[in-house]
Amino acid sequence: MAAYATDGAGLITAYNDLAAELWGQHPSLGEIRWCGAWGLRDAFDDPVAPEKLPVARALSSQVELSEADVIIERPDRSRISIRSQTRVTFKNGAAVGSITLLCRQSATIFDKLQQERLAAIVSTSDDIIIGKTLDGIVTSWNAAATRILGYAPEEMIGKSITRIIPPELMEEETYIISKLRSGEKVDHFDTERLSKDGRRVALSLTVSPLRDELSKIVGASKIGRDITERRRAEDLQRRLFDELNHRVKNTLATVLALAKQSARRAVNPAQFAESFSGRVQALARVHDLLVRGEMVGSELASLVQAEVLVGAKADGRIEISGPPLILDPRTSGQIGLTLHELTTNAKKFGALSTATGQLLVEWKILPQQQELHFLWKESGAPAPVAGNPGFGMSLIRQTIEAAGGTSELKFREDGLQYSIRLPLSHSLAKKAGFDVGNESAGKWI
Repeated sequence: MAAYATDGAGLITAYNDLAAELWGQHPSLGEIRWCGAWGLRDAFDDPVAPEKLPVARALSSQVELSEADVIIERPDRSRISIRSQTRVTFKNGAAVGSITLLCRQSATIFDKLQQERLAAIVSTSDDIIIGKTLDGIVTSWNAAATRILGYAPEEMIGKSITRIIPPELMEEETYIISKLRSGEKVDHFDTERLSKDGRRVALSLTVSPLRDELSKIVGASKIGRDITERRRAEDLQRRLFDELNHRVKNTLATVLALAKQSARRAVNPAQFAESFSGRVQALARVHDLLVRGEMVGSELASLVQAEVLVGAKADGRIEISGPPLILDPRTSGQIGLTLHELTTNAKKFGALSTATGQLLVEWKILPQQQELHFLWKESGAPAPVAGNPGFGMSLIRQTIEAAGGTSELKFREDGLQYSIRLPLSHSLAKKAGFDVGNESAGKWI
């Protein structure tokens, strides 16, 4: 029997070879207190301070006999489960020493502990953990499997794993079983499984062979990580890249067309630089609004303000009026260019070129016709000269026609009037709760 003795202070005064064998070392006498082991663990595999051992408790509390189960950790990190029994010797009512017997246990606490820890990990894991036989019969089913796939353990244990495999993916199970039979592990196998309500759940599977005490492969352990959100993020990223590629190409094509047309109409390089730069900046302002709208679209009101109010003073001469409406990215660019050309013309020749001129920008939605009616109306401006439209007006007409709409230009005595009809199919969505039959109040700026 392994045994060791201590004095009243707990210093080891003697031990036999069996104790040294259990400890895995030969501690120096009179220097080590409570126990000669290299390390100690409790039933939860947590480190145990020597002063919490039975011998320490017995000596400090003046108890004659103390017992406990403990795990000895040796210098080589191997572990042994033992039962420790300490008897204290008293003299004149004071503890003067102790003798501790160490009995190695055949059914180790450590083994039980490992099983308990493994069970705790399985039950609390966020990942699906399933046990099954090589014939595909489910033998264990953890809480995460129930949460993600919807089946309770009693609905799956004893049933075939094929219950959750989509018909077209049945060959995957054959492949996995063949790998397991040859002792191989399947790592990070991305696939899909069926939940109880019929949903497809994207999973990343890791499948390992289970062996019995003779190392014979008797089943498999499956760990499935729900990658639905990862798949969704990857799909979103792919769509965003595709959309970005499409938008960049369209934008570059638009810029190239503007450059060619601006150069064709420009009298000199300075005029080209001015007109081309203004149009590119108009596109940039549209892009800023689209970014704020997460590239889904831009608010028409914000678009009008961004293009019309560039360099304009808030002196009450510009009225903007219309209901909330979001335009898709393509139409946003087309309307943005249109507004830029109209604003540029108004500042050079129209209502915004004089101190008394006024500008009305309004739009209405006609639900029955599913049309957007947009009006640009100048007043108090120099009398416009009718004739062949310049490049700016030609660009406006081409832009609106490209958006599937129609436009009409009128030269009134006190200013230019330009109206646009655009199908609502080019808008995305009205703001929540907005009645397309009503208009918002106008705003003077």
